[in-house]
Amino acid sequence: MIKQKALDAAAAAAQEALDGGEDAAAAASDAIAATYAPFINGDFIYTSVLFLIGGFLVFWMAAGFAMLEAGLVRSKNVTMQLTKNVALFSLAAIFYYLIGYNLMYPLGTWAVDGVLSGVWGPGVLESVGVTAAGADDIGYASTGSDFFFQLMFCATTASIVSGTVAERVKLWPFLAFVIVLTAFIYPLQASWKWGGGFLDAANFQDFAGSTVVHSVGGWAALMGALLIGPRLGKYKDGRVIPMLGSNLPLATLGTFILWLGWFGFNGGSQLAMGTVSDVADVSRIFSNTNAAAAGGAIAALILTQLIYKKPDLTMVLNGALAGLVSITAEPLTPTLGAATLIGMVGGVIVVFAVPFLDKLKIDDVVGAIPVHLMAGIWGTLAVPLTNGDASFGAQIYGIVVVGIFTVVASLVVWFIIKAIMGLRVEEEVEINGLDSAELGMEAYPEFAKG
Repeated sequence: MIKQKALDAAAAAAQEALDGGEDAAAAASDAIAATYAPFINGDFIYTSVLFLIGGFLVFWMAAGFAMLEAGLVRSKNVTMQLTKNVALFSLAAIFYYLIGYNLMYPLGTWAVDGVLSGVWGPGVLESVGVTAAGADDIGYASTGSDFFFQLMFCATTASIVSGTVAERVKLWPFLAFVIVLTAFIYPLQASWKWGGGFLDAANFQDFAGSTVVHSVGGWAALMGALLIGPRLGKYKDGRVIPMLGSNLPLATLGTFILWLGWFGFNGGSQLAMGTVSDVADVSRIFSNTNAAAAGGAIAALILTQLIYKKPDLTMVLNGALAGLVSITAEPLTPTLGAATLIGMVGGVIVVFAVPFLDKLKIDDVVGAIPVHLMAGIWGTLAVPLTNGDASFGAQIYGIVVVGIFTVVASLVVWFIIKAIMGLRVEEEVEINGLDSAELGMEAYPEFAKG
């Protein structure tokens, strides 16, 4: 679009110069320079920097997920969780490059209009030393910064699944699921909203991914938990047997890392930083994101005190994360007070959803389903409360469409993997711990040996 404007401006300037007896080539050159100047000096550069900074903040969330999960599983399974998190991120990077990026962003080229991208194959970056005239989209940002930023969201979706199915899933079958999730399931449904597909046309609003990212990870995790089943001894004689995490300081560190990374997650999703308005909006998003996290944490803190007579740290940690997920669908339009309340509802959801899942005998080791799925649904529904351009009908439509697709696709993939490779480790392996049996390497060898 910018290139065409530059050509049109050049042609008009050249014609005017000829009519006036002036140098047409110089006039055309000046017109092209004037057309590109705002992007050379502002929009393109600043937005690219926003994506790069936001992207490495979201990358840091991978460390947060790893630390949170390592802290909430038992010591005999810590190394397995760390291995899964490094591997899933690396696989996401490869398969999003090979398939997912172009599947997610068809740039108007659809095989099935609004549903399936017509662009297949690996992502391609701009050439080394590219000029303004040669940039893929001078009115937006560099392709490399956009790819890097969007990849981080894809990897986050896979990280959500890891914690739910921890302590009983085999490594390689889990990674096989990650490949399909990051190459096909996530990018395809994301294209329906962020790639300009039919959900975007229906006015479904999801600013940074309460549904597109978090509920997709939550649905995929739920299907895996249902197929794999609960950990041995988790539910016995109608009782829920607590299986305490190995390292609550580590889990707390992981939560703070995720909290930090979320500023890039939501702030970068402004997708622009070339004007005063854009920068003010990014700062507003940062502030609202922080307020929602605080609201979720405090709601969980107070509620667990009232219900259990003692605060529950793990609930507080997940309350903060639920607040973050809740505000992700619309972190721009709320006031600070509204953002805090939206986050508080997320914290309340966690406190009631965790025991509810236990009643259903759905074993979610780290609480990812309440945090990412249930709070994600709430956050998506809350958008019309502060954004006058959104409607509850369109929000419900988007939630249902993405939910049905992810449930069906995930179930099919989990079933196929189960039939071919099996999903669950043997009973003896689960009892002894996946670290020693599957990896031959323990996270705390001195402690294990006494």
